[in-house]
Amino acid sequence: MKQRVVILGSTGSIGVNTLEVLKNLSSGFEITGLITYSNADLLTDQIREFNPAFACLISGDFSVPGTQTRLYSGRESALHLCAGEDYDILVSSLVGFAGFEPTVAAIRSGKKIALANKETLIVGGHIIQDELKRHQVPLTPIDSEHSAILQCLAGEPADSIESLILTASGGPFLHKSAEELAAVKVEDALKHPNWVMGRKITIDSASLMNKGLEVIEARWLFNVHPDQISVVVHPQSIIHSMVQFTDGSVKAQLGVPDMKIPIQYALTWPDRAPAPYSRIRFPDLKSLTFFEPDPVRFPCLRIAFEAMKQAGSQPCVMNAANEIAVDLFLQEKIRFTDIPVIIEETMNRIPHQAFPDFSEVIDLDRNARQEALVIYKKLKSVVV
Repeated sequence: MKQRVVILGSTGSIGVNTLEVLKNLSSGFEITGLITYSNADLLTDQIREFNPAFACLISGDFSVPGTQTRLYSGRESALHLCAGEDYDILVSSLVGFAGFEPTVAAIRSGKKIALANKETLIVGGHIIQDELKRHQVPLTPIDSEHSAILQCLAGEPADSIESLILTASGGPFLHKSAEELAAVKVEDALKHPNWVMGRKITIDSASLMNKGLEVIEARWLFNVHPDQISVVVHPQSIIHSMVQFTDGSVKAQLGVPDMKIPIQYALTWPDRAPAPYSRIRFPDLKSLTFFEPDPVRFPCLRIAFEAMKQAGSQPCVMNAANEIAVDLFLQEKIRFTDIPVIIEETMNRIPHQAFPDFSEVIDLDRNARQEALVIYKKLKSVVV
């Protein structure tokens, strides 16, 4: 029987790529549901092309004349669909904290999770791990770095892992000075050298916060100690991550920078399916280079490591403040270098909680966002 797939965040870059992957996997999968936040026009096009059983626009009402697809709107409808509909796999790719509650709802209803929404594990990793165990639900990562680690660990005993090494492209500002970073424009930050992604994740990549988020995600996905995770800058984005083992051996997973490859692996794991995507031609690579990340010019990575080690509520607060700060930067209300300032100050102001439960995570996210906006109003920044 075909596996029935619901895409949470169908109009984002991961969602669009997932639909392309599912075209290639049509003999084994069918598209049951599409849920997105606000892009009604693209959602309408997707409904007409793929004819899912249901679709939901979280931000408001919409109509698609002539369709047999059941149409829903609103956050509560999205939660109900993730929890109550008859399907097999949720591709969780809604951007940011908005993906946390519907992903938990899907886990509690026994659905397999293909996870691109890294914030789900960042804000409530201990909660997610408990829910996965309680409901016996498999979760496979979509991020290329975590997909690489998953592939490197295949067949390896857990006690043989010495460290996980996540690679980072370095983004568009790898070689800019601190003074230059203070003056960068939004359009410059959105020009990633290797990957085509959504606006928020592209800014996170430029600040290295995206790598910091992935570090925290890796801690929960692979059950390792924070001291076992490191980051190396690899501008070519060919090696997607590595695992070093206790005997000194290192495994690396390589591939062209194309998100369709880890998406397909997450859907078909532990098997592999043929795919028509580009292959590496090694003579064309010339060289692969590696650098230590600079925590002075890119403090977001340092902040994320500190949040991971402090654990508890800190990653949730950090994530909320980052979402606010990135949005302010995209609106050209703050400088690029103000992003870590807002994040760190918010983390200092919100009281720490060691083991926040589900409802406390919701409250923490809300309170941190409010505090980040208060901090923004007090900033004496030059408008970009």
